[in-house]
Amino acid sequence: MIKLGPLPDGPLGVAVSGGGDSIALLMLLHNAGRDVRVATVDHRLRPEAAAEARGVAGLCQKLGVPHKTLAWDAPATTGNLQKAARDARRRLLADWARAETLRDIALGHTLDDQAETVLMRLARGSGVDGLAGMAARRCENGLCWHRPLLAVQRAELRAYLDQIGVAWIDDPSNEDLRFDRIKARRTLAALAPLGLEAKRLAETAAHMRRARIALEIATQDLARSCVSITVAGELSLGLGPFENAPREIQLRLLSAGLGWVASARYRPRFSSLEGLLASCFSEQNFTKTLHGCVISKKNDTILINREPAATPAPALAQSVWDGRWEIDTKAAKNLEIRALGEDGLNLCPNWRESGHSRRALLASPSFWQKGVLLAAPLAQFGHIGSVEQKSGEKGFYKTLITH
Repeated sequence: MIKLGPLPDGPLGVAVSGGGDSIALLMLLHNAGRDVRVATVDHRLRPEAAAEARGVAGLCQKLGVPHKTLAWDAPATTGNLQKAARDARRRLLADWARAETLRDIALGHTLDDQAETVLMRLARGSGVDGLAGMAARRCENGLCWHRPLLAVQRAELRAYLDQIGVAWIDDPSNEDLRFDRIKARRTLAALAPLGLEAKRLAETAAHMRRARIALEIATQDLARSCVSITVAGELSLGLGPFENAPREIQLRLLSAGLGWVASARYRPRFSSLEGLLASCFSEQNFTKTLHGCVISKKNDTILINREPAATPAPALAQSVWDGRWEIDTKAAKNLEIRALGEDGLNLCPNWRESGHSRRALLASPSFWQKGVLLAAPLAQFGHIGSVEQKSGEKGFYKTLITH
């Protein structure tokens, strides 16, 4: 009997492509009496994709399950089309879930997918975090993504579908050796006689997840001893406790600080991060930019601020700006929002009385109308309603732990 991993109660969105894994997930949830709603992403990269989406829609109709096809207009690009398709799929599914007032989406990734992911990351030289593989649950931007089949092998799911008489579609791209995942799949099959099989690599991922948790707790402990955050979003790191910590913990904390200030989903390149860490200990005073941040050293303190040039281009005010500020859109209606910048700061005579550093204020939100500065709340200029950090100090500490 196939056992699903933990899932929350209540309605559940399910991403179903028509392949064996996602069809099996749909049937397992439906037969368990779960309230599910289904979405299929048509990437429009293969002529058969539209018919496959119609096939999923037909199955959902038989089951009495709501279904929607989400179409992606693939850009004409010579870049990494597979990555672009993955990003688009996640974005389309997230938008659909919010429109359906869903907070949870189930994905059909299996133990085999986990093993392939670990093997590919091993080939890239990943560390503990990469080798921990895919998370069974990950929450971001108000949505939780669940992988309840990570302990189930692909063959078990197909046997289940055969048993209940439900067909699935085999995507021809699953045999295309241009893709790294397919190469990894073939390599796993070749390595199985040596004992390096899918279950063993999935076990490795579980070991690495436990190691990652221990490292994350140590990073939190270090942060509590040397990090402070201002309401203007400036993060300072005291070099005293930081310098005596293990190198892995130093790198993790520095990376987390950059990611939090920049509201970045991904970490900076490891080589760049190592170079910055070396500078923290070898150089007296400096100012550098990395990962959308301005990093400066003064005496025994590292300061991390948002880089003004990396903030969004001027646009109408919205509820969240630069991923880090919550804006009162009623008060700022029809106003342009952008980073204050040098030109804006020069219009704020009382900015020093704010108690915030110049660098923090340069990247802070400001409100304009027809080229005239109306308000820069953190620089004590004008009035515009509330402007607050979306993720303050508590939010920073949350980023140190993988959920």
